Amino acid sequence: MIDEDVLAGHQQELRRGTVVMAALATLETPGYGYGLLAVLEQSGLSVDANTLYPLLRRLEKQGLLEAEWDTTESRPRKMYRTSDSGRALLKRLESEWNALAGSLNNLRTTDPRKALKELP
Repeated sequence: MIDEDVLAGHQQELRRGTVVMAALATLETPGYGYGLLAVLEQSGLSVDANTLYPLLRRLEKQGLLEAEWDTTESRPRKMYRTSDSGRALLKRLESEWNALAGSLNNLRTTDPRKALKELP
């Protein structure tokens, strides 16, 4: 039996980098935070607003997102878009993601009854 708190902690760790990748990929088309929340929710990647907004500010501060205020409507909204640095980071993260997924798949497709091999 898995302790639910232990599971939740590991799931949170796994999701952190995933949300960064999702935000950078989604914001290649400019959008605002609330819209990003909806897009992520629709894609099955539910993120709490209290997690997403600080993430967007951090990514902006790191130069991975560019932001400007859209004042065309009665309620101004901060529009974000992935910067060139953000696209470069996303490309590297996707490469790492694919390498890790490949490695995990290799581990999962070997006979699970065999002991792990020792490194030479």
